Amino acid sequence: MKSRVGSHGSLEEGKDLSTRVVTQYKPLPLRLLQFLLLFLGLGIVFSFVSMYMVRYSVVQNVIPMVQSRFQPCIQQLSLESWIRPPSNLLHSMNDTQLFWRASIVPQIKDYPFNRTRKIAFMFLTRGPLPLAPLWERFLKGNEELYSIYIHSLPSYKPDFPPSSVFHGRQIPSQVAEWGRMSMCDAERRLLANALLDISNEWFVLLSEACIPLHNFKAVYHYISRSRYSFMGAVDEPGPYGRGRYNPNMTPEVNLTDWRKGSQWFEVNRKLAVDIVKDELYYPKFEQFCRPACYVDEHYFPTMLTIESPRLLANRTLTWVDWSRGGAHPATFGKADITDQFFKKISDSPLCIYNNQPTSLCFLFARKFAPSALDPLLEHSAKFLGF
Repeated sequence: MKSRVGSHGSLEEGKDLSTRVVTQYKPLPLRLLQFLLLFLGLGIVFSFVSMYMVRYSVVQNVIPMVQSRFQPCIQQLSLESWIRPPSNLLHSMNDTQLFWRASIVPQIKDYPFNRTRKIAFMFLTRGPLPLAPLWERFLKGNEELYSIYIHSLPSYKPDFPPSSVFHGRQIPSQVAEWGRMSMCDAERRLLANALLDISNEWFVLLSEACIPLHNFKAVYHYISRSRYSFMGAVDEPGPYGRGRYNPNMTPEVNLTDWRKGSQWFEVNRKLAVDIVKDELYYPKFEQFCRPACYVDEHYFPTMLTIESPRLLANRTLTWVDWSRGGAHPATFGKADITDQFFKKISDSPLCIYNNQPTSLCFLFARKFAPSALDPLLEHSAKFLGF
């Protein structure tokens, strides 16, 4: 017995302390171990499910946001967004951006929508339009057939009432100096802004001193039925014509190409785009046509004679009186508004319209002082037909 006890005791003493401590704990019951494993598995599954639900919720929230962000893009690509004229003419484009945008031309001739062709009346002025009431009477009732654009000095703040057809028709402008390239820049700026309205088909340049000589129906009929654009382009041999040519303009412009014409013109959409997109002739005129070469009398007539001579009627639609001499035409005031005055205009020499002679040569006239407004309004039905 003692030996067994002693033997058993020697075995206990042969183990280290840690072994003896561990052997004091009983192993976990099998059911408890299974429960813990099941709980651990459920936790892992719940974690995966939670992560999926969170990710799914985020995606569901992002999709509407993405769709809402892309929705305006879809609207901007609609045909309506391309053909709708700008609601606000005071954009932030500089001339380079504006001319690029205005020179974009559809390559398919037929329009995929009903297009009402309009006349763009472009007023190049220093400030106010003193004859605006007469133009309002002329335009009344024809709102679908015209557009208005005004280029004045940047410092001028127009005060047309909201009811006026001139309200909100000011375009971003810069200073334009008579006889300088900045004058042609202003005219190109007017054309470019008017080209942004795809319904504008004809473009008429006017000053604040211009008046219409006929009613709107007659003017629209005359312009819309013409096969040609009305840009004067004369090969004048004297010192005020060829004498202003600079040989440094070759090879783009030769002496035989040099033309002179009135600043006040009417062009169709094709020629308006040609003027706005020009980068070939502009540098030559800007550098080599300076007073006493007056660029607004030579740039467009010469360029269009080179590029599209068969599209020009080679005359202006705006009557002026140079009989008094000087660098500027005569100005007419209150005392000039008489039967004899308008008979003088109508008795002008015959001209050519669509290759046929006609006595109706002028649709507009200048220069009229503000004092002429009241008698013009009083006798507009008699003298002007409206």
